[in-house]
Amino acid sequence: MKSLWDQVRDRAEGRCEYCRLPQSAVEFAFPVDHVRARQHRGETEAANLALSCPRCNAHKGPNVAGYDPATGALTRLFNPRRDRWGKHFTWSAATIVGRTAVGRTTVEVLAMNSPDAVAAREALMKEGWRPAD
Repeated sequence: MKSLWDQVRDRAEGRCEYCRLPQSAVEFAFPVDHVRARQHRGETEAANLALSCPRCNAHKGPNVAGYDPATGALTRLFNPRRDRWGKHFTWSAATIVGRTAVGRTTVEVLAMNSPDAVAAREALMKEGWRPAD
């Protein structure tokens, strides 16, 4: 029987469930993120776990919300268990664009378009990688 962590990794198809970076682009295993942090009574169960690259994981931390950069309104973050990625985000070359308040807020809080993140995706694209929705 597969461990819970292996189940989460399989479900994510080997990519960060936030920024879509493939695990194969990084030398070490991606951490498994509690979508709702344990300190906020988030359970360690498949319905509350997501595969996350180290950058997204570090920036998300225990956050469940942030301020929409377009409106200033307090807005929840993208939840990979509840939301469809393509509804909240789209691609503009190697940049992730938030389509909704949830998307914009998540891009901002998780620093999804930091110069290093965009450069990494550009390098992967030059090698033939295409981001998935």
